[in-house]
Formats: sequence, C-alpha cells, structure tokens
Amino acid sequence: MADFRPDRSRDAAFAWIAAAATLATILVANFAPARGPVPHAVPPAAIVSPADDPGCREWTDACRVCTRGGDGVHCSTPGFACQREALRCTGR
Repeated sequence: MADFRPDRSRDAAFAWIAAAATLATILVANFAPARGPVPHAVPPAAIVSPADDPGCREWTDACRVCTRGGDGVHCSTPGFACQREALRCTGR
C-alpha cells in the first residue's frame, strides 16, 4: 500500500512567498510617494492654516474633520485609503 503524505516543502515555500508578498506590499504602501493634485502656487504670506485661525471652528483635509471646542481641538480618524488635500475651513 502506498504512503500518501502531503508535500510540506511545497506548502512552506508557498507560505514564504505569501509572507514576502505581504511585506513588500506594506513597504511599498508606506514608502512610495503619494500622488495627487498639485497645489496652486500661493505666496507664503497668504497661507493661513485653518488650525491656526481662531475664527475657524471646523476644517478638513478631505480625510479627517477637525473641530475646535472649549476643551480643545478634536479630529476624526482618517480612512485607510484617504487622499489628503489642502486644509480648508468649513465652519466659522
């Protein structure tokens, strides 16, 4: 009678390849430069961050929303596939 054993070396090779592919994907996602729209050229004196503007109560970068309250600034958690844009005030 023939002895049927699974080929463990093939399974181990597949596991190493899967682990390497996962690691490569994570590294590329964290270190590759982000691509998005090029911001407009604005003179440095005209740039005012909504976070630094006391009159702005709420602002966003299209990934998260921040609000200023009596107890400080609170921001939402960005999604994992977020594409950030320039900060803009959404509530005064």
